[in-house]
Amino acid sequence: MTLEYRNYIGGKWLDARSGRRFERENPATREITGSYPLSGPEDVQDAACAAAEAQRAWRRIPAPRRGEILFRAGEILVREKERFARDLTSEMGKVLKEARGDVQEAIDMTYYMAGEGRRMFGQTTPSELPDKFAMSVRAPVGVVGLITPWNFPMAIPSWKIMPALVTGNTVVFKPSQFAPKSSHNLIAALEEAGLPPGVINLVHGEGSSVGQAIIEHPSVALVSFTGSNAVGKQIAVRCAELGKPVSLEMGGKNAITILDDADIPLAIDGVVWSAFGTTGQRCTAASRVLVQSGVYDDVATRLVDRALKLRLGDGLEEATDVGPVVNPPALEKIASYIPVGHSEGAKLACGGERAHPTGLERGYFFQPTVFTGVMPSMRIAQEEIFGPVTALIRVESLDEAIEVNNGVMYGLSSSIYTRDVNRAFRAVEGLDTGLVYVNAGTIGAEVHLPFGGTRGTGNGHREAGIAALETFTEWKSVYVDYSGKLQKAQIDV
Repeated sequence: MTLEYRNYIGGKWLDARSGRRFERENPATREITGSYPLSGPEDVQDAACAAAEAQRAWRRIPAPRRGEILFRAGEILVREKERFARDLTSEMGKVLKEARGDVQEAIDMTYYMAGEGRRMFGQTTPSELPDKFAMSVRAPVGVVGLITPWNFPMAIPSWKIMPALVTGNTVVFKPSQFAPKSSHNLIAALEEAGLPPGVINLVHGEGSSVGQAIIEHPSVALVSFTGSNAVGKQIAVRCAELGKPVSLEMGGKNAITILDDADIPLAIDGVVWSAFGTTGQRCTAASRVLVQSGVYDDVATRLVDRALKLRLGDGLEEATDVGPVVNPPALEKIASYIPVGHSEGAKLACGGERAHPTGLERGYFFQPTVFTGVMPSMRIAQEEIFGPVTALIRVESLDEAIEVNNGVMYGLSSSIYTRDVNRAFRAVEGLDTGLVYVNAGTIGAEVHLPFGGTRGTGNGHREAGIAALETFTEWKSVYVDYSGKLQKAQIDV
């Protein structure tokens, strides 16, 4: 029997007003994992009105008390970590150890932002006039609309939801239709933790109807979106027309640089994890490997050998290294880049085909794929493939590696392997990405530092850390004059 899930609006679990539903399948087995409301603008209307009504009281609850609710939610996530991880794997495919990490990141972010309830610092500063006090404080934006992807269905929503809530905002939240159960689990944890009705509202459905309605709704004061560059640009244009601030986290075309003095086995470990972890379906995935000529052949041989040994299968099986991709369109997109690489002159060193693990022939699997002989201008070195495909590019020097690294439209994550501290710091300075790793892969961000990128990756905002508070708050400057007389700032007397 298929489990039926509902929207969460105004503190109640509700079906879509239309009564329509959609089903989600396990991408490894194609078994149905749940049925969800196929919502429309009318459901967004209900959610936005509930959020606007709740925001009046929620913003007046002291921030430390808001943080305590988040702390209780973190405790619930800890208690349910294994169940939530298994649900996550069953609906979007990533291997169980990574699904546990996804839930753990939501736990970490929830605890971190719970602590911000007792910080959320403003500023005090001397006034230029006597008997006058000057300070700044943070104020909530109001109702915020959050639109998230399927690849980190617990972690990414937590990056947005937790700072939004602790700063006094209320939320209308649309998760991806390809990972709805994880969002249900996250909202259920917040409900159990005692979040008041209407403070968070979950509306399932498609981006073209639910997402668009969130963006358009007059009660939604700010939109935060994680997804593709193409959709993000469309949202940015519309929000500009509406006069709404928008926070965008979009794609990546990330590179690992391996210099000739690197610890090669360590570097290969980093490439395998970064290129093929989550089946390459991360915005921080290493889809390029820039290798100095002196070690290029060695790196290529070792990487291909490791890629061929990776075990494809159901992510719920502990022995699985690489799970399925999320759905048929993803599989088709990845496969479409193989002839592109061939036509541009790259060599397919391994992989390049759909895979059919025994017993999972109906699943959406793609072989871990390595291209060699790739030139920086090739499409496979420029465009985000979002699958288990990486491209080896030969470079002659650190300076060339930095130039190639920066020569794409994205600027999310980069990595360098070297034993030379001077070269490492030159790379940190020169790599134009929001994240830089030294002697580690391109994945593994921690919640207490800002997350985001340059150029086509985003629009200047950052998620995680205290930087997330900037997105969800407005600065309010406060002046208290206790002189008992009219004082005129900047006026000569």
